[in-house]
Amino acid sequence: MSIENLLSEGIKATPPSFVRGILKAASDPSVISFAGGLPNPVSFPREELLASMERIVKTYGSSVFQYSITAGLPELRQYIADRYNRIYGLNLTVENIIITTGSQQALDLIGKVLLDQGDGVIVEKPTYLAAIQAFSMHQPVFYPVELTEDGMNPEQLAEALQKPVKFIYTIPNFQNPTGLTYSAGNRRRIYDVLKDRDVVLIEDDPYGELRFDGERLPYIGAGKLQNSILLGSFSKTVTPGMRTGFLISENRELLKYISIAKEASDLHTNIFSQYLIWDYLKNNDLDAYIAKIKALYQRQAQAMMEAMDKYFPPTVKYTRPHGGMFLWVTLPEGVSAMSLFPKALEKKVAFVPGDPFYIGVENVNTMRLNYTNADCETIEEGIHRLGDLLKELC
Repeated sequence: MSIENLLSEGIKATPPSFVRGILKAASDPSVISFAGGLPNPVSFPREELLASMERIVKTYGSSVFQYSITAGLPELRQYIADRYNRIYGLNLTVENIIITTGSQQALDLIGKVLLDQGDGVIVEKPTYLAAIQAFSMHQPVFYPVELTEDGMNPEQLAEALQKPVKFIYTIPNFQNPTGLTYSAGNRRRIYDVLKDRDVVLIEDDPYGELRFDGERLPYIGAGKLQNSILLGSFSKTVTPGMRTGFLISENRELLKYISIAKEASDLHTNIFSQYLIWDYLKNNDLDAYIAKIKALYQRQAQAMMEAMDKYFPPTVKYTRPHGGMFLWVTLPEGVSAMSLFPKALEKKVAFVPGDPFYIGVENVNTMRLNYTNADCETIEEGIHRLGDLLKELC
């Protein structure tokens, strides 16, 4: 008997994760993979986390193993509020923050709270593939807005807002997949477009702490727009496996409904992980640790760009990010990165073709490369292999 007739329309509308499939295909140790969005494991603070594990069990006893409150550990939420107030000049309290199981859960909860079938969602073109996946469960209508080197196109955004739209999803810093960052002027223009509209703005910012150079920029909506949601995560700055993210909003009514959705989903995020990360943050210098990660990733990004300058044909273009984990490659018109992928695997190198980052588009001439999960020598060898293939085809 087929299960097909029993499935919900939502799950049938949700695409499988293309990256998960690629990671399986690239699991051969001889394959140099630029496909996953993986932090470099050499950066994980293992000794410090081990010390925190022992300390929280001794200090808090059964509390670290017991059920907890849905919004999350108050001490961790207070730490987040204090940090964002200090760095971004916000006015947050512990009540403005919900701890989530990674920022991926935050995307899922937002979809559950705001979306009915047929509702409009504005996204960047291209955008984060797992956000498309999370929102697709609710069968919305996507309105992609072109992503330029300055950020989301404000004129196209205003035009898309003529449709019935519930929220806008953005990644303003070191965007996934492109590595681009919204300029200060673009952020102001988007704010001007949104300031008098009844729509939710989501700023997903897992990479903002990973700036190599240049000045930190203010958010578009956080602290300024009533219907603003800011997403953050400790996955890129402490450890991804703890799955500890957070959702920030000054709209208490919106937070109330998100909390109800989370309660229905998992009661609360893993409390042991919350205690562990809070203790680590309390007893270590996070900024000094992030500085080491940024130095490492900057070397890796530079190694990839230098190798691309050396080995890629001049008809292939690519972004030059100032932070984050990714860069975006544009092939000549008519060259499908999806068709290129199996040929690259034969040469033992993997990337993510651009197709899953778009809505309803196939065989695009773009691809995403991750530079954080390989040493500089491996990066050069992988780009050399990929460059040889591109010279054959381009």
